[in-house]
Order: sequence, then C-alpha cells, then structure tokens
Amino acid sequence: MKRSTLHIFSPGRTKGWWGLAFLLMSLTSTAQRHGGHHDNGPAIKVKVSLDKQKIIIGQPVHMLVEAFVPGNAPLVWPPMDSIPHFEWVEKGKLDSVNKTDEQYYRQYFTITSFDSGVWVIPQLSFYSGNRKYLSDTVMLRVDYSRFDPNQDYHDIKDIIDVPNPYAKWIPWVVGALTLIALALVVWLVRKKKLLKQTVVAPLVILSPYEEAVRQLEELHKQGPGVDGQIKIYYTRLNDILRLFVLRRLSIASMAETNEELIGALQKLSLTRPQFDALAETLRMTDFVKFAKYQPGAEDNERSYQVIRGSVDLLDEIAEPEQADQPGQENETTSKSGA
Repeated sequence: MKRSTLHIFSPGRTKGWWGLAFLLMSLTSTAQRHGGHHDNGPAIKVKVSLDKQKIIIGQPVHMLVEAFVPGNAPLVWPPMDSIPHFEWVEKGKLDSVNKTDEQYYRQYFTITSFDSGVWVIPQLSFYSGNRKYLSDTVMLRVDYSRFDPNQDYHDIKDIIDVPNPYAKWIPWVVGALTLIALALVVWLVRKKKLLKQTVVAPLVILSPYEEAVRQLEELHKQGPGVDGQIKIYYTRLNDILRLFVLRRLSIASMAETNEELIGALQKLSLTRPQFDALAETLRMTDFVKFAKYQPGAEDNERSYQVIRGSVDLLDEIAEPEQADQPGQENETTSKSGA
C-alpha cells in the first residue's frame, strides 16, 4: 500500500503564513470544544473578537471580550496584563448584565501594534469553580502603509510662512499708543507746573495747651448726645486730658490707668479741692466706660468744666518747672476765654 503524506505547510498548497495560522486556529478551537474543561457542567461561552483583521502599523483596533454564563455560576475574569507584539491603548471597564437564566459579561479594549507581521492574540483563560474555559485565538495582520515605488520621490517641503491676519492692525495700534504716550507726557508737564504755582500754606503747630483747649471746645459744642453716645463723650474727654499731660508734663499717661494717673497727679502742686475734683471726674469716666453708668446733664457739664479747668492749672504748674531749665525757651500760650 502506498503511504499518503499530508503536507501541512507548502507554498503550493496553502497561502504561506495565513494558511498555517488558520490551521493553528482550527486545531485550537477543536481542542477547546473537546477539552476546554475537565468535567461536565454549565456551558460557559467565551469569545474574543476584533473589529479589523488587518491594520497599518500604529493603527488602533478595538477588541471585545465576552462571556455568557448560565445561571448564577461564578466567573473569574482573566487578567489583561500584556499581549505579545501588542500594546494597550485603552482598557474599558468590565460590564455585566444579569438576565433571568444567564449572566452576560463584556469588556472593551483598544490595542495596537508596531511590529509588522501576522500575530495571534492567544487564548484567554476563564475560571468557574475548578473548571477552565479558553477563548478562541484571534489573528491580526500588521502591515506597513502601501506605497507605489514607481512614483517620484517627494522631498520634505520647506516651512511655509502663514500670513498674520492681524498684521494690518499693527501700525494703527502703534500710532494709538504713541498718541496716548504724548498726551500723558503733556499732562504730567502741566501738572508739574500747576504744583509749582500752588502756594503751600504754612503748617501751624499748636502747643499742647492750645491743642487741648481747641479739642475741648469742639467736644463741648457737640455735647454728649443721646444715652448711647455718653460713653464716647467721656472717653474723648479722658483722652484729651491724657494727651495734654503726656505732652505738657511728660507723664506716660497714655499707658496708665486712671488710678495710676491720679497717683501721678497727686505729686503735683494742686490744692486739695482741685485734686479731689479731678480725681472724682476721672473715676466717673471709668464708671461710664466700664460700669455703664449713666450720668445726668449736670454731671456732664461739671465733668467738662473740671477737665477744662485742670488743663489751665496743669499748664500753669508746668511753666515754672520749664523756666528753671537752662537753655530752654518758655512756651507762650494763649488762654483767651479760659
């Protein structure tokens, strides 16, 4: 008997690598149908498909992985780490649809390849319990872009200058900015001349006594106002006296409490009635500011007159002390209306 020989790969009988790849896919699919899992169980179907069978190098291709699981059988999805000769472009999320008698799983991928040739996406392993299910292999051809060798060679083109649509407005913008700059220079020059012509009034520096008297008279004209403003009135009255004592007698009155100020004023040459009246007024100021005391109209007028008279007395006390100091001029003050 003559022995027959099967030529699996022969350029005359098949179409090169395509025939060999198709034969391998057929054998793998047959092995999966007959030996995909080790024991009988629910028929789980898995499938891998591509939207293209041939691409150019670097061209993306979409891959869909599906699984049909009967009932509520568990399914372990294969890890999508890497595929030889392919690169991941995008990995979609795993979706699932629960039906009455079946569960449907799917996941979309975008892949590409930079290696020319015919490549096979290998079988993917799915597990359900102790059973293993394999998907079919999928073949993809990766080619270079076609070109006609008979065409003339085209060299790289030079850089082409793109006209600027706003170029016509540049002279107008420059002209407008120039006019604005000239107008600004003219304005600054005129302003400088006007400032030179302006007569600056001499600054009048008031003495401590004059400043205190003026502020007290302005406060007296305003008056204490309504009950809500009585605290402001007494606070202002106290501050005027404190500032005068600081400037005229060099006593750190602004950093002291009223009780400390009373102790400092006690050392001055005030008569007992004068000192007692001033101390009582300072204590009433604290009552109004901190204890919410509401004095009457007579108390308000009396407090003002005590502070006003104390300014006169303290100014007279300070004059002999400054006159005794050598090389220091006596300060002439006006006390009209005191």
